[in-house]
Amino acid sequence: MKRLVASLSLLLPFFCAVDSSAADKKIVLIAGRPSHGPGQHEHNAGVLLFKKCLANVPGITVETHLNGWPTNASALDGADAVVIYADGGSGHPALQGNHLEQLAALRSKGAGLACIHYAVEPTKEKGQKEFIEWLGGCFETHWSVNPHWTADFKQLPEHPITRGVKPFKMLDEWYYHMRFAEGMNGVTPILSALPGEDTLTRPDGPHSGNPHVRKAVAAGEPQHVAWAFEGSNGARGFGFTGGHFHKNWGDDNMRKLVLNAILWIAKVEVPAEGVHSVVTEEDLQQNLDPKGGPRRTSGQTSPSN
Repeated sequence: MKRLVASLSLLLPFFCAVDSSAADKKIVLIAGRPSHGPGQHEHNAGVLLFKKCLANVPGITVETHLNGWPTNASALDGADAVVIYADGGSGHPALQGNHLEQLAALRSKGAGLACIHYAVEPTKEKGQKEFIEWLGGCFETHWSVNPHWTADFKQLPEHPITRGVKPFKMLDEWYYHMRFAEGMNGVTPILSALPGEDTLTRPDGPHSGNPHVRKAVAAGEPQHVAWAFEGSNGARGFGFTGGHFHKNWGDDNMRKLVLNAILWIAKVEVPAEGVHSVVTEEDLQQNLDPKGGPRRTSGQTSPSN
C-alpha cells in the first residue's frame, strides 16, 4: 500500500502538468507575406510582436505562422482562435485552396476568428458570405473605402475588448463603410469615428469612393472601424481595419485593444485593466521584413490597402 501511495505521489505532478497544458487555449496567429514599403503591412513583425505581448498571459498557448498559411496540415488542429494579419482581396491566404473549409470546421466547434487590416477584405465571389457570418462584417469593393486619416475615438463602449483602453487618436489607413451583417445582428461596434469629406477626395473606384459612402459621410454617420461579433453558435469574431503602419503598434491603447480582442475571441477572460504590455522602439524594429521600397501584390487593387 505504501508503495502504491508513493508511486501515485510521483505521478501526481505529471498528471497536473498534463491537465494544465490541456486547459490552455490555443491561439494561432497567421502572418501574410511581405508587401508594401518599409514599415507598412509588416505582417510577420506584427504577429511576432503580438506573441511577445501575450507571453505572460496565463492559460493560453500562442503559435505563429509566418509568410502565409501554415504549411503543416495539422497546424490549426484544436485552435480556439485564429488571427489573420495579411493582405486581402483575391490573394487573401484564407481564400486559397481549402482554407475556408478549414476555418469553417473550426468555427463549427466554437473557435474565434480575427482579421486585421487588409485581411478584413475577402472577395464578393469568394469569402464574403463566410466573413460576414464569422466576423459580422468585411470590406466590400465599391461599397467600402480605404483612406489614410486621423480617427478620433472619443468614446469607447463597455466591452471586454475595451478594458483598460482609453480614448485615442491615430493616423492610419482606417477602412470604413464596411458591409455588416443584416441589421448589425450580433455586431458590437468597438471603434467608431466621424471621417471628414477629405477622406473621399480620390475618384470613385473599388476602394476609393462610391455614392453610398459619400451619402453616409455627408450625413455625418459614425463609421465603425473595429467591431466584435458573436455568432449564433457562440463563436466570436473581431474585425480591425487599422494596422497599416507598424509603428502604430507602439501606441498602448491601440495595441491593448487588439490584444484584448485576441483573448476575447478565444473565450479567455480579459483582465480588468486589459492586457498589460510594454513595447519599446527597439521592439518595433525587430523582425521587420527586408524591403527596398513600395511593392504591390497580385491581390492588391489600389496603391494602398
